This record gives sequence, C-alpha cells and structure tokens, in this order.
Amino acid sequence: MTAHPHDTEVVLRLPSVGPEPLPAHRALAGVVGYARALRWLRFRSPGTPEGRWAQVPAFGWARFDAHPVSLTPDGDVLIAEGLHGRLDRAGWHEVHDALVTSAPLVDALVARADGRAFWDLPEEDLSVLGEPGTAGALLRRIAQDAGARSAHVLAALHHRHPALVPHLTPTTRRALLPFLEEGDSGVEAVVHRELRANEAAFAELEAAVADAVPDARPTRLRLHDVLLWLTTTLRRAHAEEAGRGG
Repeated sequence: MTAHPHDTEVVLRLPSVGPEPLPAHRALAGVVGYARALRWLRFRSPGTPEGRWAQVPAFGWARFDAHPVSLTPDGDVLIAEGLHGRLDRAGWHEVHDALVTSAPLVDALVARADGRAFWDLPEEDLSVLGEPGTAGALLRRIAQDAGARSAHVLAALHHRHPALVPHLTPTTRRALLPFLEEGDSGVEAVVHRELRANEAAFAELEAAVADAVPDARPTRLRLHDVLLWLTTTLRRAHAEEAGRGG
C-alpha cells in the first residue's frame, strides 16, 4: 500500500524550488490549495450596476487541469487561455498557428518517446551529445517556434500530452536556468533530473493529490510545474494555507 505523505517523512529535493527539502505534506497542501483556493472579485452586471463581490478560483485548476482534453487547435487555445488569460485577436491567431506548425514536431516527440513518460526517458535524450532527433532537441525547437506566446502554446501541448510535454512559462524557465549543466539540451533537462531524483516521492504525491482532489489527475510533470510556479511567484504560502484548510 502506498503511504500517504502525511504519515511519512518523505521529502522532495527540488533545487529549482529551493535549497531546503520540501516535505511531501507541504507539497500536497500546496497543490490542493492550487486546486481549491478562492479569491475575491468585484464585478458589475446589468442586473447589479452598483457592483458586488464574488469568490472565484484563485488559480487555474478548474479552467485547465480539470478541463477535458481538447481534440482541435481551437479548443487547445481556449484551454491555454484558461490558464494564462484571454488573448487578443492577433495573439489568438499566433497561438493557433504555432500549434498547427508544431504538430509535426510533437508527432516526432511522441514517436521518440515510444509510449514512455517524460521522466522515463533516458538522460541522453535530454543531452546535446545525442542530437539531433532527441526529445530534448524537439522540445527546444517547439519552444523556440512558439515565439512570444510560448506559455500559451506549451500549456496547450502539455494539456494534450500531460506525461510528455513540460509546461514552462518565462517565469519558471528563468528559475530553472541556474541549474543547467554542461551538455543539457535545455531547461527541460533540469526538470527531468528532478523528477528522476524524486521518483518515489512524486509517485506518492500523484496518488495523494488524486485522492484529495478527484476532479483531475495531474501527472508529476504538472505537479513539478505547479510547485515551481507557486514558489517563483511567491504564492506557495497562500496555496499551502488554503490546502491545509480544505
């Protein structure tokens, strides 16, 4: 039987998140808080022109993680907007076109993985020494081709391939840069190392999150992304508090 993080001394050692080990129960609280936390929003409508307050989800869980997988580029853009915000007309077309253009690269990545998850790929697949044609080279090209809207594009691709395509934003990408090692194909290699180094802890966290918030089953690739984003944007304390109170 898999131990629950609250009942063990399991920790995650994630240098990109911080120098101290992250206890699994705090990681669980952070993710649960990401799913459940609410914030106040003031809005006006024709029926209440004076305005009123309402509580809305503080983070993107309901609009992204719990959203069904799309089968079209149009739907993919809408899902990405649920996480990163609405796009103007030009931005919408940029993301849509980037998703269409990247499709052959994504197909090549899926073929390269051959059914394996990102964290099960061999280290050499995230090294420049094995290029061209490696998973790392394909992911680097996908991110480059995504252009200025890379966060939306990678969000859509991660939602479509949650165990294979890392979701990175400019903020989390910058946080990973100091941990690059010689020969890495890109910052995705840092994520890969941290997932492999914490394999058992992330497996337990995946199971615990699925039990605590059953409306979605994010992979450890998404859990790493959430923990890193909450930390780099100074929102982890808020999420942990909401997760403990849930």
